[in-house]
Amino acid sequence: MSQSVRLGFFSALGAYLIWGMLPLYFKALGHIAPELMLAHRIVWSLPTGLILLAIAGALPELKAALNRKMAAWLAVSALLIAGNWLVYIWAVGEGRVLEASLGYYVNPLVNVAIGAVFLTERLRPMQWSAVALAAIGVGVMALALGAVPVVALFLCFSFAGYSLIRKFLVIDGRAGFVVEAAILFPLAVLWLFQFDGGGGAVWGEGTARDIGLLLLAGPLTAFPLILFALAAKRLTFTTVGMMQYIGPTLQFLLAIVVFREVFGPTHSVAFGFIWTALLVFSLDSLKMARRAKVTPVG
Repeated sequence: MSQSVRLGFFSALGAYLIWGMLPLYFKALGHIAPELMLAHRIVWSLPTGLILLAIAGALPELKAALNRKMAAWLAVSALLIAGNWLVYIWAVGEGRVLEASLGYYVNPLVNVAIGAVFLTERLRPMQWSAVALAAIGVGVMALALGAVPVVALFLCFSFAGYSLIRKFLVIDGRAGFVVEAAILFPLAVLWLFQFDGGGGAVWGEGTARDIGLLLLAGPLTAFPLILFALAAKRLTFTTVGMMQYIGPTLQFLLAIVVFREVFGPTHSVAFGFIWTALLVFSLDSLKMARRAKVTPVG
């Protein structure tokens, strides 16, 4: 394993471990309103992102986002990721981490489906099978919940939409994140002032614990995105795709083992379909990756 690949692997591992353990962080701040936590996450992400860009010597990359078209698309992606963050924070506070993990399990398969619908990408038979199995799993989950799993579907499709936009924007991933944070920053600051003016406690209970945890919102948002950007440039798409299941798996385990969320027989069936779909999808991806390696050039 080369030094570059090793750096990419540990960067991806670090990103997915942080994302997978985030429910513990949000649970620790469960007494704070989700929209207030979102505002702090945005406010402290901007300086964190700028500092990390400066350390990497990548501040000039911000110039690419100064044209009107690029900024407009980043505004859309910023709204999508902010909505994703808000619903996720709310879901953790409401004891719906299990449903949230379902959304991120299904996400890669939805990305494939979006590619087929909007990008005219042809799906292979095994990919179609994986998408169908995932759809059945979501249907079974709906039966378990007694309603459509709105949280899972919103998290899944909002992040898929965000990923689709960022896929086509020719801009450094770190710089794009900083611009998104800058676009959301004024709204977040206004909300903090409004919240404070309405008699709310902007810093939670005002304890050193709450203040310290809220200040961590920026690094915990920016670091995994920066690590992911480093990994994406050094690892194959297949490797990154396989590792992305670390996050929802950790969320799933936290929901069952730590938070003691209900996991009955119907849930087992639903997740059984989802995991089977991911297995089929992963095997197909590995097969195509190996075939690409042995295909002669020219």
